[in-house]
Amino acid sequence: MTLTVPWKPNALADLRECLDLMTADGTVPGGVIAHGTFDTEPGYLASGVVAPECGDARPGPGTVYDVASLTKVLATWPLVGTSLMDGFTLDTPIRELLTGIPTEAPGGQVTVRQVLTHTSGLRADTRLDQYRHRAEPLADLICGEPLIADPGAGHRYINRGFILLGLALAHYRCQRLDELATELWQHLGMTSTTYGPVPRSAQVAPTEQRLSGGPRLWGMPHDDNAALLGGVAGHAGVFTTPADLATFATHLLTSHAADGPLGRWLAYSMRPQAEIEPGLDRGLAWILADEGRVAYHHGFTGTSLYLAPATGRYLAICTNAVYHHQDNRTRLAPLRTLALKAITDEP
Repeated sequence: MTLTVPWKPNALADLRECLDLMTADGTVPGGVIAHGTFDTEPGYLASGVVAPECGDARPGPGTVYDVASLTKVLATWPLVGTSLMDGFTLDTPIRELLTGIPTEAPGGQVTVRQVLTHTSGLRADTRLDQYRHRAEPLADLICGEPLIADPGAGHRYINRGFILLGLALAHYRCQRLDELATELWQHLGMTSTTYGPVPRSAQVAPTEQRLSGGPRLWGMPHDDNAALLGGVAGHAGVFTTPADLATFATHLLTSHAADGPLGRWLAYSMRPQAEIEPGLDRGLAWILADEGRVAYHHGFTGTSLYLAPATGRYLAICTNAVYHHQDNRTRLAPLRTLALKAITDEP
């Protein structure tokens, strides 16, 4: 039985201080950090405002954020896990999960496992705009592109694979990807999680202003390629709240402790598959740290989710950092570093 481990006394205080500083210096308009263990009610640290367009509305558990690449672990990854119970296999070539993909198509040989581990060898640039006015199905176009590396040869973060995997899941299960995901989220109690677009309101965090003097993206997916797909894709496009991220994390950690289906899928996914850099490995979709004891993932818009099954702890960060800046990796590094330290530290 998993016993939850309490937070180090100053860990949450350090996170709050960092979030406050980032709000004060304009790195983010505001944000929310959800934290807890699978057997306790979630707690929330909040700072700043949702955005200037939203007046004095303060972010909180119910604020809706575009979570960008967290889509990979909120939608595509769990849908693969539930599909494994129905004949879907990790080592099946993508072409066998679709129809009409020629045997000689370079991308058709890529497996589900290689997509999840970012070792597919597919093109690194996503650029679905290059396919405008093409009549062929998108899966055919992606699979027909030359590979940039042999499948399985090494780690390279690639969105195209998750787009392809989303198309394969929809075809294999005979439902649209957003329908499959919504059924999953409703089952888990994530009632505020959805694919975009979503209606504008003071509780929906705007993101980037693409044109000087123009309106910001607000309720529309920030990711251009997800937007080209109508907001529904395997790699991006999901909107959710800090409260729903806490619900998702709690369910995964509870299932892990009880040896439930999604918990077993999480445990299997936390086996290192490819080295990213010394000290960090890629599992199935998740980044693994602390010698494989912590799984996490980031979203480009300014979001993160951290899970530590051994201690039962989780952290979820929700910000709309792209409101001001696109160089989020550097600007969010202090907060993300503190989050990883907080969830790995023993009390």
